[in-house]
Amino acid sequence: MPFPRFAGLRISVLSLALLAVPVAQAQDAGSGQPAPKVSIAAAVTEEILDDIAFIGRVEAVDKVELVARVTGFIREVNVANGATVSEGDVLFHIEPEQYEATLAARQADLAQAKANLALAQVEFDRKSQLVAKEAVAQSELDVARANRQVAEAQIAAAEAAIKQAELDVGYTRIVAPFDGAIGRTERSVGDLVGPTTGTLATLVRLQPMYVTFSISERQMISLQQQAQANDATVEDENSPYPVYVTLPGGMVLDEVGRLAFRDNRVNPSTGTIAVRAIFDNAENLLVDGSFVNVSITAQEPTPFLTVPQAAVQRDQRGEFVLVVSNQQIVEQRYIETGATHGVSIVVTRGLQEGEAVIVEGLQRVRPGVPVDPVLAGTGE
Repeated sequence: MPFPRFAGLRISVLSLALLAVPVAQAQDAGSGQPAPKVSIAAAVTEEILDDIAFIGRVEAVDKVELVARVTGFIREVNVANGATVSEGDVLFHIEPEQYEATLAARQADLAQAKANLALAQVEFDRKSQLVAKEAVAQSELDVARANRQVAEAQIAAAEAAIKQAELDVGYTRIVAPFDGAIGRTERSVGDLVGPTTGTLATLVRLQPMYVTFSISERQMISLQQQAQANDATVEDENSPYPVYVTLPGGMVLDEVGRLAFRDNRVNPSTGTIAVRAIFDNAENLLVDGSFVNVSITAQEPTPFLTVPQAAVQRDQRGEFVLVVSNQQIVEQRYIETGATHGVSIVVTRGLQEGEAVIVEGLQRVRPGVPVDPVLAGTGE
């Protein structure tokens, strides 16, 4: 569900100072005409549950391109395009007869090697007895010993060949390494495939899903400081930062994610750090490769100085407001702004709490002229 924008609202008593601004019918000095009426509002402090917005990209936790590890003709395609599969399901079956025959031949080689070893052992034992009786030379025993070692090596080689042949037979059955969804299958029954013929299909794990985005160094430091204040870390599973996602089309994902990873270096070209949030994706609404809007919500509300958005204007120098002084004189004040929250906008520089800004009647005044201010919304 959408996350709250405001944790609460605290309007400073300084805003009551607006009532002290004289609202009598002032006159424009030197003209004898009544000063123009304007509506004013105070710059007030609001307790805002701050959030930071980003553009993120959805990435699968596990994604694999299925490739044939042995060469052969496809006998069976057991999965449809876009199908959901489980770990261990046989997706493709390559004709195994060639590899089964190779396995049988390697098993025969092993049997022959064992027979050679038995014969070599008999010969070695005979030579040992004859040497003990000094009936033959020591060199003949040495030859028998070497023949026995050769036979032992042949057995080891045959056993290794059998393992490789068994692997090849197993590779004729291409199975799903994890639960997920299959993309478009690229091959049909009868196609000749192998390690160099490309991808058969792509398997993507649907649950959970990552959303990857980049944040500035300043934002990362702020998150770390808030985490340390709560005896946690940014990636603490037990004290996660709430991460919200807005899907294409404007739908806010009901699930709340958490930060699960941050890179170990700053990108020097952008000054940002790559971070990753993880979502359960129970309804499979997050799709690998799609772009989404991401928001990180602070754990505690923060006081911000705000003014109505209607008070803010812009020229070539930047954003400004028209401030009404205690003498009812208009002053142009350039400001720096932050995020918008409802009808208000955060002011980071240029104003103090309680100062009065014009929100209506801006077109009737200019800096340096007197005005007749009334509190916005009161009509007085």
